[in-house]
Amino acid sequence: MDYQKYLDLILSFIKMNASKVIVAILILIIGLWLIKKLVKLTRKIMEKRGVDLTLQNFLGDLLGWALKILVFITAIAQLGIETTSFIAILGAAGLAIGLALQGSLANFAGGALIMIFKPFKIGDLIEAQGEIGVVKEIQIFVTKIISPGNKLVIIPNGTLSNGNIKNYTEEGKLRVDLTFGVGYNEDIKKTKEVLMNVMLANKNVLKDPAPSVNVSELADSSVNFAVRPWATPENYWGVYFSIIEEGKLALDKACIEIPYPHQVHIKK
Repeated sequence: MDYQKYLDLILSFIKMNASKVIVAILILIIGLWLIKKLVKLTRKIMEKRGVDLTLQNFLGDLLGWALKILVFITAIAQLGIETTSFIAILGAAGLAIGLALQGSLANFAGGALIMIFKPFKIGDLIEAQGEIGVVKEIQIFVTKIISPGNKLVIIPNGTLSNGNIKNYTEEGKLRVDLTFGVGYNEDIKKTKEVLMNVMLANKNVLKDPAPSVNVSELADSSVNFAVRPWATPENYWGVYFSIIEEGKLALDKACIEIPYPHQVHIKK
């Protein structure tokens, strides 16, 4: 290849368009400097607002590359080079990539919304998309939670951000809903006292809000009591199971009958 020929053409172009070349170079230098400052400022703003570090880096890089492409197009346009075809190619490529990555882009948008608005954070107990568990990790495209059975559940951020999310940790207190049924012949006041004492004696039951016991239903074969202790999210299941066990033992000790189905066997 005749490199000297191409070099002469380039030098000739520069001599004929010296002012345009200088302006284009200045556009590149000043533009890149401004982009660096703008990206740095944007990251500082996101950091002050508590945006996740992963999202900060991703959005910062995305903004930087988009502005660099814009500066590059502006610079070559200053040289008199036709940019219409170049922009059209970029637009077509962007559309094709967008269609190919439609699901991924939806998950990215969902992840960005989660990281910006923070409906939950790592360590929170949440229920979403039919799953319940503790948030282990929030990534750009997916959120990972650990179920009560210690199973890893991966939920795409697109569906997660568009559905209902129950955050059990946000308020710091959870009500445990339990039901105890006793026979119709049993004393209501005594039953309420026994069940209340069980909750008050449990160290993991919160004093504020105070636990409560109320008659909730007159069922076919039992008087049902709504037993409502409160617990912190990490003690929820401990309170749930311990109150059931301790409630049963306390009712037995107080000679309060819990009705159950009886089977009658007829001998022939």
